[in-house]
Amino acid sequence: MAKRRIVIVGPAHPLRGGGMATFNERLAQAFQENGDEVEIVTFSLQYPSFLFPGKSQYSDEPAPEGLRIKVLINSVNPLSWFKTGNYIRKQKPDIVIFRYWLPFMGPALGTIARIIKKSKYSRILAITDNVVPHEKRPGDVPFTKYFLSSCHGFITMSRSVQEDLQRFEPTKPNLYLAHPLYDNFGGITSKAEACAALNLDPTYNYLLFFGFIRAYKGLDLLLKAMAEPGIKALKNVKLIVAGEFYEDAAPYHELIEKLDLQGQLILRTDFIPNAEVRHYFCAADLIVQPYKHATQSGVTQVAYHFNKPMVVTNVGGLAELVPDGEVGYVVAPEPQPIAAAILDFYNSDIVRKLEQNIKLHKQRFSWASFTQNIYRLADSVLLRRM
Repeated sequence: MAKRRIVIVGPAHPLRGGGMATFNERLAQAFQENGDEVEIVTFSLQYPSFLFPGKSQYSDEPAPEGLRIKVLINSVNPLSWFKTGNYIRKQKPDIVIFRYWLPFMGPALGTIARIIKKSKYSRILAITDNVVPHEKRPGDVPFTKYFLSSCHGFITMSRSVQEDLQRFEPTKPNLYLAHPLYDNFGGITSKAEACAALNLDPTYNYLLFFGFIRAYKGLDLLLKAMAEPGIKALKNVKLIVAGEFYEDAAPYHELIEKLDLQGQLILRTDFIPNAEVRHYFCAADLIVQPYKHATQSGVTQVAYHFNKPMVVTNVGGLAELVPDGEVGYVVAPEPQPIAAAILDFYNSDIVRKLEQNIKLHKQRFSWASFTQNIYRLADSVLLRRM
């Protein structure tokens, strides 16, 4: 296959983009492994302060090795949009892949895409993490329409987002691709080694809630599940909450105190750097994603990489990736079913079965397959356009 020139537009180092920055960097690496020439174009300013709920938008970690990352886009400065669009257009990339996750980004990304489109050379695709956002704001619909109308084709990583997309763009080609495996956080280590790295007592069993803490992720449901009598009776089980608060932490601390959970929790609520991710997953027995609503979650694919069983709620695309009873549990987004799944995990002999099935299921989520499907989508939209 001829070498292609590819530009990915979205969060990347030096931003703390969480899963999205990690994904974009891993995707660039996957294209490079195919022999392509790849550049990521990212933000100098991603969010104005009123939209950013965390402590810092910028990472203290070193830049990923072997990747070309250009810092150009200011999300609130139209002059930077024109500069970015012209910069990419002049390179004549074969494929431009935008990450779209928030309507606020629609004007910036839609304008950049339109400028690139003037070359009539590049195929413009978008990986749409969300089309209908988790938290609604004025302008969501027109901003989303503006961006989507600038693209030739789309990739979604959950069926629910694909359905949302088709309501906006029913005629353009779109492709559902399962979120690939996050295999870039290092190898699997022993529980003892992971606990030592995190200064945890290895004699306890650990549940893990991982990622930025936002209302839709349902940490409050999991805290209430931890207060269920059956869970309280598991004296050697603790919940690790690992991730930065992206909203007011006070209601969570009040709930913890009200439910008397202090002795059952390990709170690590600062930003978790990539170098520490594997320690949290390797220390845990079970990964819990108690989301109230969702599209897809990269946490699932980190859990797969580390061969960890999961509890997920039956919302959005989570159940698509976690077959119930095979690699984990799919439950209603309520405290009692979440608690029941945790109890079954610790009180039955299902663990070995789940871990063996995970090793088989995760073979479906390769980056090689993901990139090959992107090539096919790009080629199809070129044929349609010509």
